[in-house]
Amino acid sequence: MSWDVIVIGSGFGGVFAALPLVESGARVLMLERGPWVTRGPHNWEPDGTLEKTPYYNHDHRYAVLEGGEGPWVGMASCVGGASVFYGGVSFRLRVPDFDPDPTQAATSGARWPFGYGELEPWYDRAEELLHVAGEAGKDPTEPPRRRPYPEPPGPLGETSQMIARAGRSLGLAPFRLPLAISYRGEEHACRLCPTCDTFACAVSAKNDLATTLIPRLVQQGMELRCETIVTRLIVAGDRVTGVEVADKRTDGGRETLHAPVVVLAAGALATPHLLLASGIDERSSAPHAVGRYLTRHCNGIVIGIFPRVPDRGKRFHKQIGFNDFYHGAPGGPAGTLGSIQQLQTPPIALVKENSPRLMHPFMKLGLPHTTGLLCMAEDQAQIDNGVWLDRSRTDAYGLPGLQVRQRYSPRDLQGRAALYAQARRILRRAGALLFYHHDIKTFSHAAGTVRFGDDPRTAPLDPECRFRGLANLFVTDASFLPSCGGVNPSLTISANALRVGTALARNGGGQ
Repeated sequence: MSWDVIVIGSGFGGVFAALPLVESGARVLMLERGPWVTRGPHNWEPDGTLEKTPYYNHDHRYAVLEGGEGPWVGMASCVGGASVFYGGVSFRLRVPDFDPDPTQAATSGARWPFGYGELEPWYDRAEELLHVAGEAGKDPTEPPRRRPYPEPPGPLGETSQMIARAGRSLGLAPFRLPLAISYRGEEHACRLCPTCDTFACAVSAKNDLATTLIPRLVQQGMELRCETIVTRLIVAGDRVTGVEVADKRTDGGRETLHAPVVVLAAGALATPHLLLASGIDERSSAPHAVGRYLTRHCNGIVIGIFPRVPDRGKRFHKQIGFNDFYHGAPGGPAGTLGSIQQLQTPPIALVKENSPRLMHPFMKLGLPHTTGLLCMAEDQAQIDNGVWLDRSRTDAYGLPGLQVRQRYSPRDLQGRAALYAQARRILRRAGALLFYHHDIKTFSHAAGTVRFGDDPRTAPLDPECRFRGLANLFVTDASFLPSCGGVNPSLTISANALRVGTALARNGGGQ
């Protein structure tokens, strides 16, 4: 069997790059490390959260030298990638995000090669494909859009109404979060359950890639190989000539696959891992930037404790956002800060499993009296944040180990603190008496490790996301982002991948 394009990874960057290629008639092979995620009532159980599942890639973990919640971090290894377990929030970057404030960009050399207008039509298309439900014209920082959201938002929960009222009484502009969730129909309509973010959807109402686009692409002729580990990219001259893989289903059986074009979209940690393990960084015009400048947002949660139960109906309420402080807040640093988004209160059983047993009696009484806000501050791209090979150890498939290090700058922490203060104001106005802060240390929004740009000296990728030094290798996951603003990155990854995939399709597969 021969293919025109091999796509490595079935997340947002891989699927949206593959879609225009498949639709143009190109023969596309997609490789995915993990299996399909099974759907059913078990997804609602505490063990349905990502880190409790076998899809968290426990057989291939990265050592965290600094910045993590523990000594190791895994990845979402499944068909559809992280989209299966994300919360569905689908934001466009704001117009100023494409021209980073000097105080934000600092000395990183982070520069976008184009402005918002280049991605606007691709944002439209990505929202359509993901059936994003939202309400235009309410977000004070919303960028221009040619079309309304494809779907109207779902019914607003009691807790969401309370948070929105509190914001309005403070003179703020609460708006409905744009969500890739279906609210219409019968069999696959959202049940408004409290398990969404970090859970696979039991009824396939969340429009993740395994629910929507991948089955469609397979029907149109794309070949999908699950449980296939890419161990090396083979290079000769200025081209990738082979993709070496190990098949988990045959105890690591080896094979080398060939195609004129390779699209690498394994994720912002796994993509530089493969480039470094293959020695491809040495061919870059900016070898110092391959695997570096890692960002992940400076995220944290403010939990409010209320005298009465705010979520009496135990309904989904990750629905309201505030961008009033996106471009600055009292006490905060100059430049972009980020967003505040409503957070779903986690199920008691899940909290118990992740907390000391002595606290369980108090949680049973206290957790229902809480609700919270997520503060998402943009973090600075710093060369000392990134990934490094650890050749002293290898995994079961021969890949060298990887070490991850990430430290927030003082500005990052100041930005998050400023958002924390505003989140407390909102929750206090809503009736909260006490507050608890939880700094998030996951790598769910990891980005920027193989960034694109106009300057070959600072950007390993050119503006078309082609790896400089190799004519037929493209990178389309979150690695490409030189900066990621203060909103969730999934829609921007999708829009850019559509842009790159369409250009490849017009060029006969990019050969």
